[in-house]
Amino acid sequence: MIFSKRIGIDLGTANVLVFVKGKGIIANEPSVVAVSTRDGSVKAVGAEARDMLGRTPETIEVVRPMKDGVIADYVITEQMLRYFIGKAAGRFSLGGPEVMICIPAGVTTVEMRAVRDAALNAGARHAWLIREPLAAALGADIPVASPSGNLVVDIGGGTTEVAVIALNGIVVGNSVRVGGNRIDDEIANYMKRKYSLVVGDRTAEEIKIAIGSAIPLEDNPSMQVKGRDQVSGLPRTVMITSHEVTQAIREPLQSIVGAVKVVLEETPPELASDIIDKGMVMTGGGSLLRNIDYLLSKATGVQCYIVENPLNCVALGTGLALEHLDILRDSLSDE
Repeated sequence: MIFSKRIGIDLGTANVLVFVKGKGIIANEPSVVAVSTRDGSVKAVGAEARDMLGRTPETIEVVRPMKDGVIADYVITEQMLRYFIGKAAGRFSLGGPEVMICIPAGVTTVEMRAVRDAALNAGARHAWLIREPLAAALGADIPVASPSGNLVVDIGGGTTEVAVIALNGIVVGNSVRVGGNRIDDEIANYMKRKYSLVVGDRTAEEIKIAIGSAIPLEDNPSMQVKGRDQVSGLPRTVMITSHEVTQAIREPLQSIVGAVKVVLEETPPELASDIIDKGMVMTGGGSLLRNIDYLLSKATGVQCYIVENPLNCVALGTGLALEHLDILRDSLSDE
């Protein structure tokens, strides 16, 4: 009997992470594809494609095939999955691998089918789908099988997933299409509005990482930002402070706080008492924003903990889900 390879894929809006049993995470690359505008052929995927952003001639277009956690461009997503599955399975693998793909909790059945079909067409022998909060909880080593409630907040690139998990399933869940990318957009919009300076996505992300904070920082650090002047069209440099960034990203952060509050309001009383005792667990790249845990704790009155490895949590969870298929089968989708 031939045992096919088992691969877990965190198909994110911003990054794709690939987990292979026995090897761990073997790929962590941006969800970006460079395609030829002439014949539609794929020129580059992942990190190589991201390096082309904003620098391509008219014959090449760089696209993000995932938007808000779901497929925006089916054909290119399939090509991207083919690249990552091939990278994980190797060139000489017999039969297709079994693939576990993570999806946002709020996706429709049509969107779920699109992800599954893309994986099967990209070479997978069997494709399972796991909802993001459950994968995040598994990756964070939370005892999901117990009847005790666990609150997970996963802030990704395109979506924020909030869920109460007990007995291997999601009891109450909420998904908002707000994440790291939306925060970057707000920073870019603020630069345009206040300084008439046009900056790219990568620059906006660099500002967020360097001086971004969910609540104002005491020392109020600042940094130089280079961009194109909207009026003259010439390159220009401005100084921006951390307090300005906090002001710029207030709206998306309020949406995330609102999503958590909705779940807490709908949580059954028995599970709510468990959550008060244990606190909420935060995963995903968005949880790395300074003081976002304090913001959520202050707004909800529930203690907040960021997991040790928030970026890899969901990918690790998809891999672990493959090892516990029998237990988790009811919570997965292979339709």
